[in-house]
Amino acid sequence: MSIHYVAHTKEIEEGKSKIVELEGRSIGIYRIGDDYYALHNRCPHEGAQLCKGPVCGTTMPSNVYEYEFGRKGELVRCPWHGWEFEIKTGKSVFSDKVRTRSYKVQVDNGKIGIVL
Repeated sequence: MSIHYVAHTKEIEEGKSKIVELEGRSIGIYRIGDDYYALHNRCPHEGAQLCKGPVCGTTMPSNVYEYEFGRKGELVRCPWHGWEFEIKTGKSVFSDKVRTRSYKVQVDNGKIGIVL
């Protein structure tokens, strides 16, 4: 495995992302707090550019006639059909069997590296 430095920490604001191309792969890099995460920029449903979707939260399990919103800033929503994925892991919100690939990120001296 090797580290590929693709961005600088100053380039990505809290709650935002940057899409980079790396060895023929489109990858979205996200910043949540002081941590960085990377996801494959492809929704497993129909191939949309997942990382062009909004960073969001979702409705949480709640009682009848109640609406509880949570996980703000922890999810990305596919711009085509609204499927939601955890930015930290790539797991879908709706099924344990559906996910998008996540990549390990390493930050060194303000440089963001993706481990392939």
